[in-house]
Amino acid sequence: MEMHFATLWEQIADTIGDRTALIHGDNKVTWSQFDDRAARIAGFLTSRGHGVDSKAGIYAYNSNEHIEAEYAAFKMRAGPINVNYRYLADELVYLLDNSDSEVIFYQACFADRIEEIRAKLPGLKTFIQIQDNSGNALLEGAFDYETIIAETDPMPRIERKWDDLYMLYTGGTTGMPKGVMYYNGEFAASQLAQFEPYGISPPPTNLEEAAAAIMKLAAANALPITLSACPLMHGTGMWGGVFAPLCLGGTVVTIDNSRFDADELWQTIERNSVTNIVIVGDAFGNPMLSSLRKAKEEGRSYDLSTVRSIMSSGVMWSHEVKKGLLEFADMTLTDALASTEGSMARSTTTRDNIEGTAEFELMETSKVFDENDEEIVPGSGKTGLLANGGRCPVGYYKDPVKSAVTFREVKGQRYSFPGDFATVEAGGKVKLLGRGSMCINTMGEKVFPEEVEEAIKTHPAIYDCLVAGVKDAKFGERVTAVVSVRPGMSADEAGVVEHVKTRLAGYKKPKNVFFVDVVQRATNGKADYKWAKAKVTDEAAKIGVGV
Repeated sequence: MEMHFATLWEQIADTIGDRTALIHGDNKVTWSQFDDRAARIAGFLTSRGHGVDSKAGIYAYNSNEHIEAEYAAFKMRAGPINVNYRYLADELVYLLDNSDSEVIFYQACFADRIEEIRAKLPGLKTFIQIQDNSGNALLEGAFDYETIIAETDPMPRIERKWDDLYMLYTGGTTGMPKGVMYYNGEFAASQLAQFEPYGISPPPTNLEEAAAAIMKLAAANALPITLSACPLMHGTGMWGGVFAPLCLGGTVVTIDNSRFDADELWQTIERNSVTNIVIVGDAFGNPMLSSLRKAKEEGRSYDLSTVRSIMSSGVMWSHEVKKGLLEFADMTLTDALASTEGSMARSTTTRDNIEGTAEFELMETSKVFDENDEEIVPGSGKTGLLANGGRCPVGYYKDPVKSAVTFREVKGQRYSFPGDFATVEAGGKVKLLGRGSMCINTMGEKVFPEEVEEAIKTHPAIYDCLVAGVKDAKFGERVTAVVSVRPGMSADEAGVVEHVKTRLAGYKKPKNVFFVDVVQRATNGKADYKWAKAKVTDEAAKIGVGV
């Protein structure tokens, strides 16, 4: 049988059916139950005429149901569509229309918003409401999730195709959201490489070998138990927090992510003997570390003895936060340089080897190219674009022009160019600079916000920061920072600027530093540069700088 997420998970359910697949609060679902519930949802959808290549939006917080809906779509060779639960009406209409969604799974707390937009989306044929404690009644014409499962027979298993399309929508930080397309089978097969760190070498290459490897891990009580602290609506949460452990026969643990509570996270880890945690940089790492330190100050502690690793992707994870977390547990911290368009590099930090911020080892299939598509020479000091030559997307859904720019061949090899700039050090490590779309042009010099943010966050009093450019008659753009301070500590503009001057060239230092209570970020921890740009522009105008 061809490799496919649904086919692989069915094989796992047949192999270790009584093992736990999903945990949310007190609700535990075994692999057999996971497979059965998804099959019943798929059976209902096929009875309504949905099938191969249909698109099903999932508009919900992290939950078992979120993952079951994803599996149900895979079973019927359809495409699950991740829906950002922070979107308002117009954004939702754009996403669901652009993705050609025919089905929408939505949590009851979002029922009013679905009611607001449904008349604008004639392509949506089936509405499935996942009940919660919001008290919202079932929308007229919608179907109740649990009732479907109780009253529908499971969809029979089917043959699937390796090249069924799987799609994940980007967050739209550099334009409108775009659906990044992958071949389902290729993506699923790539997950099998993760057996190697568990001692299965060479890793399995087919379904039967995968089942045997899972049985071996199960016998050794070594199946992963992974908690995704970040939203499943984004790639880091779904790919690292769900796909990775499930394809190893593991368990996915989720918590209420309508708000992030670090204490709840550590309590959940204790209660479920979690082995792996998935986060998005300092946005999660900082409050997690603060929670551990507060517990220590109060004479108590969390049991982290089962935790083997924390993986982060998508945003800066600073040296200081990594070092602090390692004070509380002996684990491996993996910082992946990746995006929806592909993985390019990573750094691994342990107590014996603490890597610097934004320093990565290139993956074997990755390169850094200059504007002429020539590889950057290590130690040359030149800046180039990072390129992923491994698992590469098919393209952007319904956007051939953007696809041609981002996914292209260099010397016969297909690469993905997500837009990240980097330099290559003499030893071969890459130093991430940031996205070119965010680059600040000051007096003819290019300054990448992430590089300045990294320097600012090494100041002991700074909790978080973002950097943006403010239009300026003299400089073209002023490098400007908005920062928040750690509780109980203080900082001033002059001190922050002087601190940066000890780490970066003078033209990269912020001309102004504005202090706020909270630096605004997206729910997945990624920088909200639109907010930062508006904030620094407004604050600069108040003090009469800029144009």
